[in-house]
Amino acid sequence: MDKRFEGLYFKQQAHDGTIAVIAALHDKGASVQIVTPRETIYETFSNGRRAVGGYRIGGSLFSPSGLAVDIPGCQGTVLFRELTPPRYDIMGPFAALPFMECRHKVVSLRHEVEGALMVNGREYDLSGGLGYIEGDSGRSFPRRYLWTQYLFEEGSLMLSVADIPIGHTTFTGIIGFVYMNGREIRLASYLGAKAHRAEKSVVIRQGELTFTAEIMSRPEQKLFAPTNGKMVRTIHEAPVCSAKYRLFQGGRVLLNLSTDSASFEYEY
Repeated sequence: MDKRFEGLYFKQQAHDGTIAVIAALHDKGASVQIVTPRETIYETFSNGRRAVGGYRIGGSLFSPSGLAVDIPGCQGTVLFRELTPPRYDIMGPFAALPFMECRHKVVSLRHEVEGALMVNGREYDLSGGLGYIEGDSGRSFPRRYLWTQYLFEEGSLMLSVADIPIGHTTFTGIIGFVYMNGREIRLASYLGAKAHRAEKSVVIRQGELTFTAEIMSRPEQKLFAPTNGKMVRTIHEAPVCSAKYRLFQGGRVLLNLSTDSASFEYEY
């Protein structure tokens, strides 16, 4: 996979903790990352391949049906049920553009999780929890971006704001959703969304909709991310942090949440 990458991000959020699993194919091989609030495991492999909608890497399988993980420091099996796909491609019309350095996809807005993962001797019982799956492919992650995701009792949300290069210039790309009570509310540049960003917060305005995300605390773990298909860039993710989310439509409050279980990346 010369100078290109593709990967899937699986987030599991349960009473016993939050754990993210990232499986990727890229230049020179494949990799698996395990991210918890306490630590990160990063293992590389000489090869991997696509399998059952996901990847088989070493002795592990990563798919929308579940995870069977067997790498140094992490073992276990997790099953996913009742996946909720987005109504249509999260990239909208941008999915058809050939010049995008990174293409994003959402596989499941929210689903049920059963199983457990053992991470360096600590068991994470994920049964009864919730999950989220997304993916990326292309050449490189955006140079500057923010991303946040949270699963809550009635639904799920995700927002990504990034500098998207086009030739010698860039534009601010926005993709995201708020899913609650069976309804998906899409936030995106191609729907007219505009972002107003500060160091610890972002405001998205799209017609009558206003979405705000404010990060209150951000304990971070280091992750590896792709640049020209190679996993050589270091980024930082807070797999669990304190945050506030609000969604308004006109003067009506649709969502008002405070949580200690949000996930957040900020690379500006």
